[in-house]
Amino acid sequence: MAGRSPHPRRIPYEDRSGASGVVAYALGEDFIDLWFRDGGGYRYDATAPGPEHVAAMTRLAAAGEGLATYVNQHVRANYARRL
Repeated sequence: MAGRSPHPRRIPYEDRSGASGVVAYALGEDFIDLWFRDGGGYRYDATAPGPEHVAAMTRLAAAGEGLATYVNQHVRANYARRL
């Protein structure tokens, strides 16, 4: 992992609906980190909630909509760790 930062760059979440609880995200090779309006941050990866959910959340983050809804409906507290 030479030359790679252990802390990926935070990207502001576009929030096209204007009502999302997600404010920023960061992407890694096999994870997504999310930061929420309440100040909490969480890592989601292959161990929790699994690669399928991480892939879906990555797509939604890039699209700028549906991410908080997806987390609430499919993932909830099934995260790998708090940030």
